[in-house]
Amino acid sequence: MLDESLLDAPDALARADRRDLLRGAAEAGARVRTAARHATEAGITELKPEGRPRAVLVAGPGTAATGVADLIAALAGASAPVTRIHPIGVAPAPGALRWTLPGWAGSVDLLLIATADGSEPGLALLAEQAYRRGCTVVAVAPLRSPLREAVHGVHGLVVPMASAPHGEYDAETSAAGPGTLWALFTPLLALLDRVGLVTAPAEALQSVADRLDRTAERCGPAIATYSNPAKTLAAELADSLPLIWTEGDAAGPVGRRFASVLAELSGRPALAAALPEALPAHGGLLAGAFAAGADPDDFFRDRVEDTEPLHARVVLLRDRPTGGLSAAPAARELALGHDTAISELEPEEGSTLESLAELLAVTDFAAVYLALASAPGA
Repeated sequence: MLDESLLDAPDALARADRRDLLRGAAEAGARVRTAARHATEAGITELKPEGRPRAVLVAGPGTAATGVADLIAALAGASAPVTRIHPIGVAPAPGALRWTLPGWAGSVDLLLIATADGSEPGLALLAEQAYRRGCTVVAVAPLRSPLREAVHGVHGLVVPMASAPHGEYDAETSAAGPGTLWALFTPLLALLDRVGLVTAPAEALQSVADRLDRTAERCGPAIATYSNPAKTLAAELADSLPLIWTEGDAAGPVGRRFASVLAELSGRPALAAALPEALPAHGGLLAGAFAAGADPDDFFRDRVEDTEPLHARVVLLRDRPTGGLSAAPAARELALGHDTAISELEPEEGSTLESLAELLAVTDFAAVYLALASAPGA
């Protein structure tokens, strides 16, 4: 159960936030600025590439690496195929994970390694494998980590992961922590700008940091729920099964990350799909056991001790429309036709990167509020 009263009690939220998740979300803009500076100091902005890579491979553990790969793929579009190398192993522990290059990878491909840990032997072995194949290797990892030495040893480039601006905290290295994604993602944006796969010059990264700061001001714990989009979304998702429907290149990876972060931080299931395919894929959920009025048990039973059943709620994430076809009207019609409530998020005017940053920030804050207000004893 969600304790909605906690959402408008900043001091109580702070006491419940033992992992400093809110702090991580609030400092995302600062992490972007620090990460951009680290990229410059590492020499990324001075690179003179001979051409675009044939393909981009992304490796790393957890939600953060998955999000980085997904975001890069969305931004690169048709410029180059982007493939995430999924780890294998007997446990989700640094020493147990292994990554292997696909058989076709070679000297015209780029391997990006993103990790907030840096102690994974499997990533060091992957860097050595890439060196033998002739792949260019670029890693973002903590300053003092075994991976840093391993990548240097195979003549790769390492950018230190941007640390939290006001000291370490648990969420800093959490794979789903709000600041971790930007600490890993920003230097790779700068690199991909230099090789011509995305457009992310220094001024664009500054605009992203500014948008993250403005969104953090709107979504912070001191802002009341009625005017706070993240708290509002968290309250709306209480006791629901979120069906996250996305429209637009930037919204797609945000929706998938939101579903992952909801599960990892707040222990809540969610399903994400892109419009228009989301309508047939999730339509059955609106009419089945998760429908708003579904109650298969005896109407006259005693419900005093019952827990509230999960009902589907649609979360519509959209890029700001630029004209052309949209499945949003059909999505609203389907949901409302089944008495299913809808939450909608659409960013303010700005570039694709700014839109992506705003949607990520609001959904990250919402997931944190859900985690804090739903915690045992909250």
